[in-house]
Parts: sequence; structure tokens; C-alpha cells
Amino acid sequence: MANPILRQMLNKGEFFVVPGMQDMIATAVANKVGFPIVYGTGYWLTASSLGLPDAGLASYTQMLDRMATLVQSSQAAVIADADTGYGGLLNVAHTVKGYERAGVTAIQIEDQEFPKKCGHTPFKRCVPVDDMVEKIKVAAETRVDKENFLIIARTDARAADGVDAALRRLEAYDKAGADILFFEAPQSEAEMREACAAFSKPMMANMADGGKTPILPAAQLADIGYRFAIYPSMTSLVAAAAMEKALRQLKEQGLSQSPDLPMFDFTEFCKLIGFQAVWDFEKRWAR
Repeated sequence: MANPILRQMLNKGEFFVVPGMQDMIATAVANKVGFPIVYGTGYWLTASSLGLPDAGLASYTQMLDRMATLVQSSQAAVIADADTGYGGLLNVAHTVKGYERAGVTAIQIEDQEFPKKCGHTPFKRCVPVDDMVEKIKVAAETRVDKENFLIIARTDARAADGVDAALRRLEAYDKAGADILFFEAPQSEAEMREACAAFSKPMMANMADGGKTPILPAAQLADIGYRFAIYPSMTSLVAAAAMEKALRQLKEQGLSQSPDLPMFDFTEFCKLIGFQAVWDFEKRWAR
């Protein structure tokens, strides 16, 4: 069942931020910090679970498993990346059914050809507009909860065809029934403002660290006209940098701890990941 919090927050009109989750460790920490909504990122869930690039190599079944686990592990509502819907119209319907049953709150579908690629990498190609319009219509018709299970339509046309072509696509996706519009990889604040000014539907910003889009403060994104922003790569890149620093220290000094190496408290993490319930169970039942 979809969590209504995303619809409620959009209706309030207040800008909000949505961190990307690449694994259940990041999810446990996000639970501690507290976010009403998190983002199941295709790039980083694929990288963390399969060690593969975001190039259409992860299957629907693999990603559904990761999204379902994220929903179960997170105290927040989950926006889920569903790539191209994993195929044609029948696949899109199957994907929507699976993601909705898993408890996802919003499903993101993009207009790339299959196999798709990360939106901030080269050699992307888009399907014809009519093909994507049909995918959105199928998704909207297939979902059970028409109010709270939201459809995010993403266009990757900016890279190959320019801003005007991307906006024309978003206009078609808006009319087809998308709840949220996603203009992927704008390359300037001016492009971001142009896109947000063109539509009344909620616009989602992608603050992909290291990507083609300028990383701007939340207050500035709100002023531009975005309703919320996802940060898909932040936790992953920060964690990778911390791991590299720790591993270099271990290799060079033979030590796992030092004053300049922050380390999460092990006892606290045991509780975050659910060991308290295990300990309580064993106190009651262990012989």
C-alpha cells in the first residue's frame, strides 16, 4: 500500500529533500536521522548489490527485490527508480503492479531506449514520444491506488536533442497522466528555471553529485520552482570516500582506528539494524 506522505507533502507546497539509499546500511542511518521520504536509486542499488554499472543490466526481478527490501527496512516512504519499466507496455504494467504491491509510494519511469544508461553519462537514446506516452497511460491505468501511488515521468532528451525537445516531451507526459515531471540533466540554472516555469505539475530536481546539473542549495531550488529534490549519489560517494581513507590507513599503518577516522558506534549500529529485537527474543525464549 502506498504511503500518502508524498501526496500530502506535495499538496502542502513546501520544498523537501529526499536522500538516495544505496543499501540497507544507509537506510538504517537515514532512519536514525529521520526523513519522511527516501529514494531507491537504480544506479547505486545496482552498484552496491551487483557491482555493475547503471546500464540496463539489472533485471526487473533484481530491482523489485531491492526496492521491496528498502520498503521493509525504511521508516520513510520510498520513491523507486524503475528505469524504462523493463520493457514494453506489458512489462510496464507488470512493473507497476509489482512495485505497488511492494509498498513503493512513487515509481519513476524514463523515456530512454533499452538498455538504458545513467542520466549523467553519454550515449543515451530516447524512444519516440508516443511510446513513452503510452507507457505513462498504462502505468496510470494499472495502479490500484490512483491517489497515493504516484507516477514520475522522466525525460533524458536534453542530452541529444536539447532543452526545447525535452520540454515538449514533458508536456506530452503531463497530458498523459504523470503526477510528477523529471527533466533529467539540465546543465544550467537557466535551463532549470525554464523547465519549472513551463509546468504546473510538480517538478523534481536531481542533485546528482558529480553529474551535469549544478548542485544548488535547497532554498535556491525552491525559488527556481522545484517541489522537491533527490540526492541519489550523496551517501554512496561519501561512504566510498570514507572507505577508501580507512582502507588506505589499514594498508599503510596496519590500524583500523585513529582520531581522524570517524567510525560509527558498533553498539548503536547493532540496535539500528534490529539486534535489540533479537536480544529481547532470546531473553524470553533461549534455553
